[in-house]
Amino acid sequence: MKPLIITMGDPTGVGPEIIVKALLEGAFDAVDGPLLVAGDRAVLQQAAAIFTDDVVAKEDRLLIEGRSLAVNNLTSLPADTLEYGRPDRACGEAMATYIDWAARQCLAGTAAGMVTAPINKKAINAAGIDFPGHTELLADLCGIDKVVMMLAGERLRVCLVTTHLALSEVPSALSVEEITETIRITADSLQRQFGIKAPRLAVLSLNPHAGEDGLFGNEETRLIGPAIEQAQVLGIAASGPHSADTLFHFAVTGNYDAVICMYHDQGLIPLKLLHFEDGVNVTLGLPIVRTSVDHGTAYDLAGSGKASCASLVAAIRVAEEMAGKQKAEDRSRRQKTE
Repeated sequence: MKPLIITMGDPTGVGPEIIVKALLEGAFDAVDGPLLVAGDRAVLQQAAAIFTDDVVAKEDRLLIEGRSLAVNNLTSLPADTLEYGRPDRACGEAMATYIDWAARQCLAGTAAGMVTAPINKKAINAAGIDFPGHTELLADLCGIDKVVMMLAGERLRVCLVTTHLALSEVPSALSVEEITETIRITADSLQRQFGIKAPRLAVLSLNPHAGEDGLFGNEETRLIGPAIEQAQVLGIAASGPHSADTLFHFAVTGNYDAVICMYHDQGLIPLKLLHFEDGVNVTLGLPIVRTSVDHGTAYDLAGSGKASCASLVAAIRVAEEMAGKQKAEDRSRRQKTE
């Protein structure tokens, strides 16, 4: 079977230790296929030492309390001199190396998907890699112009039209085309990678009470409404614009498969209220499966062994499910065209 690749993330953050913690807690036992860590064996060995003295380094794996962790040792960082929360240029280069290698394995069809541990964007930029984060770097590697950030848990999925922007910049960043593409990519991905045949999508308004007939703004009638109409012409079950203050109640009770949000906090506040520890970041629109933990490098916890591995475990589970659904859907689509 093709492996799922876990990228180690920032060597000075919690990534290495939550990988080890998940292994020791037996979370990997429930995964049907093989797991492979793209990272640094010495850093992972040091992370394992946080929890146990029973660590044996092999050429292609670590044996930690008898449990095997397969590792593709892509870098040789001086683990004993690294400081938690202080990634240097070499660490930035390492983070990008892990992502690049994993993505290329997925594109080549030798890996089922990739799950990413958190990175430090400033360190990556300092290393000369000019991307603001995982999503943009992966989109470039895959030759994709438009992707959608989805945050997901068992009870709620939210997809963002705009991501990391100042709130004052959001209205000018919205367009009929951007909203329509977000809806289209979300619908296609939910069909192809989640096995939902006819996704029900709720599209949120930007303004309170959906603009109150123009009293609080006209983005709903000028941009969001026309985008929904275009999506409906494409056969997508999209509705709205819905007022954000009430819609999430209906979404979490099962009326919708995903919520299309106009800006970052509009979607992430309710998502993290419900799924603070086990939320998963999913990149939709890529030709490969990519999930990620829904948290950062957590420097305040790095090295303590106290960081939760729940989001990593959930990200692995979601990636495995997506890979299986995508394989089945691609096979079905090929059969229909033959």
